[in-house]
Amino acid sequence: MRPPLVQRLTAQRFRQELTLPEGLLWRQLKGRKIGGLQFRRQHPVGPYILDFYCEALRLAVESMANGIASIIDLAGTQSVTRG
Repeated sequence: MRPPLVQRLTAQRFRQELTLPEGLLWRQLKGRKIGGLQFRRQHPVGPYILDFYCEALRLAVESMANGIASIIDLAGTQSVTRG
């Protein structure tokens, strides 16, 4: 099911306005550089907009302004925070 239009437009705006930590992380994730996995940035899921999402692994990566990233396994319930 497709997310509502307002959520898609918000995600699109977020893609154009990446924070510094998001931009640095995106440089490492884009272009299938990590194990050939494809990541999407600012991906809408339900009521949320995930910073980065890998559909193959059902894995979400949320970066914070202070440089800490949370990795959320959407296939299970595991969550890891790295600083």
